[in-house]
Amino acid sequence: MALAAPALGQGRFPNRPVRFLIPWAPGGNLDGFIRLQAELFQQDTGQTLVIENRPGARGTLAAQYLLTQAKPDGYTLAHHHLSVIRHPFLTQRPTWDPVDDFTYVMQQTGFVFGHVVHPASGWTSLADLFAEARRRPGELTYGTSGIATSNHLAMEELCEKEGVQMVHVPYRGTSENITATLARQLDCIANSNSWAPVVEAKQLRLLAVWTKDRLRSFPEVPTLTELGYGMVVTSPYGIAGPKGMDPELTEALHQIFRKTQSHPRVQEFMAANDMPDEYLGPADYTAFARERAVYEKRMVTRLKLSID
Repeated sequence: MALAAPALGQGRFPNRPVRFLIPWAPGGNLDGFIRLQAELFQQDTGQTLVIENRPGARGTLAAQYLLTQAKPDGYTLAHHHLSVIRHPFLTQRPTWDPVDDFTYVMQQTGFVFGHVVHPASGWTSLADLFAEARRRPGELTYGTSGIATSNHLAMEELCEKEGVQMVHVPYRGTSENITATLARQLDCIANSNSWAPVVEAKQLRLLAVWTKDRLRSFPEVPTLTELGYGMVVTSPYGIAGPKGMDPELTEALHQIFRKTQSHPRVQEFMAANDMPDEYLGPADYTAFARERAVYEKRMVTRLKLSID
C-alpha cells in the first residue's frame, strides 16, 4: 500500500512502528476491537501498531500525551472519546481546546448502553422503573462508569424528561455496577454492555437500549427512540492524533484504518458485540467534535458539573 505523503518528505508511510494509546485498562470490547485492527494494520503496512494502555484521569491520559509529548508525524495516535471533548468545560482552568488541539483522523464505533435491573425488582419496562422513581423521589440509585461520563449526562437528561430524581452512583466500570446490582446494592445500571452475559443468563434484566436500532442479541428490548425519548446515545469514539498533522498524512491514516475496520474479521467482531457503525472520515469527524463540544458545554453548565 503506497500511502506516501511526498510533501512531507517521508516516502512510504509508515516506515516504522506506530504507537496507539488507549486510555483504559486492557480487556473489554474496545480493547479487543483495537487489538484486532492492530493485527490487520501490520498485515497491510508491514509495520507494528504498538498498543499502550494508559488508564486513569477519567480516560484523558492518552489525550494529554498527544498534547504534551507527541509529534504530529503520524507515529503517535490515540483512542479519542467524548470525555476528552467534555473535559475543558468541567474546569475553570482548561488545558486544551476540544477541537483545535487535536487532529481528528476517523470516527469508528461507539458504546452500547442500556438500563439493566435485578429481576427481583419486579420492573419489566423502563416505564416501571421511572414510575417507581416518581413514587420514591431521590431514593432509587443508578450506576455509571463515573461522574460526567456520557451515560451519566444521558441519564440525567432522561430523569429531567421524566420529572424524576434518582441518585447517581459512579463506579470505575460496568463490572462493578453488575456486582452491586446482583447484590441489590444498586437499583439500576446505566452503562455499557459488559452486562450482556448476565442478562443472557437471566441474572439481570435489560429494560431498554440506547442505540439507534434494537440489538441483534436482544431483539425484544426496545430502544429509547421507540419509547418516545428521541435519544440515541452511543458515545461515539475514534482515532485522533496531535495538533498540526498534515492533511495528506491524516488522509493516509484514515485510509489505513478504514481498510482495517472494513475487514470481515472486524465486521464480525462488531456484529458479535453489537457495536454500532459510527464511521466518519476526518472532515466529518472534526465537524462532529465541533458540534458535540457545544452540546457538552451546555449539559455541563446545566448540571453544574465540575472537577475543580
